[in-house]
This record gives sequence, structure tokens and C-alpha cells, in this order.
Amino acid sequence: MVTPVQLFKCLSDETRLQLVMLMQAEGELCVCELVAAIEESQPKISRHLAQLRNCGLLKDTRRGQWVYYGIHPDLSDWANAVLRAAAGADSARLTQLQNNLKAMPDRPVCC
Repeated sequence: MVTPVQLFKCLSDETRLQLVMLMQAEGELCVCELVAAIEESQPKISRHLAQLRNCGLLKDTRRGQWVYYGIHPDLSDWANAVLRAAAGADSARLTQLQNNLKAMPDRPVCC
């Protein structure tokens, strides 16, 4: 169970916050989708995803050649409320990230 201090430390980086906001809104996404949406390098995105997973905010699932990341299903109600509030407070940035994702060519199709 993530504590408030752990949650806010994990979200204190802009890239990690954007990743979590996007997954809160879109559900599970693979690394290539997150790279396209955030417009950062794959190594940087992967490093931040590992940190978020270690914090207990994300879970990962392998499906064929893709690894999908999503908000951990056991995340507490209060933590989910914080993530929703963050997305609502920066809705313009979230919309931009979602538009980047929609514009991604050759987006992987899962399940």
C-alpha cells in the first residue's frame, strides 16, 4: 500500500506525473505509445515506468512482444482520487497527450 509521502515523491517528476495521468485516462498503454504521447526517448520513459512500478503505482503485463503498463488495480481510493484530481487540474496537458497518442502511426493493437 502506497503512503501519501511515497505517492507524492513518485509524482514529483513531470514525466512520471504525465505518464500516470495518461494511463489514468486511457487505461493500459505500451511503452511505444507512451513514448509517442509524452514525446521523450524510450530509455527515459522506461526508467520512469520502472520507478512508478517500484512505487506500487503501476502494474505491467506482457502480451506477445508488448509490455503494457497501467494503474495498479490495488491502488487505494484516495490515491486514485489524487490521480484524477491531477488530471483534472492539468486537463489541457492531458488533452495534448491524448492527441499525441491518437496521432501515433502504427499504434499497436492488443487483444
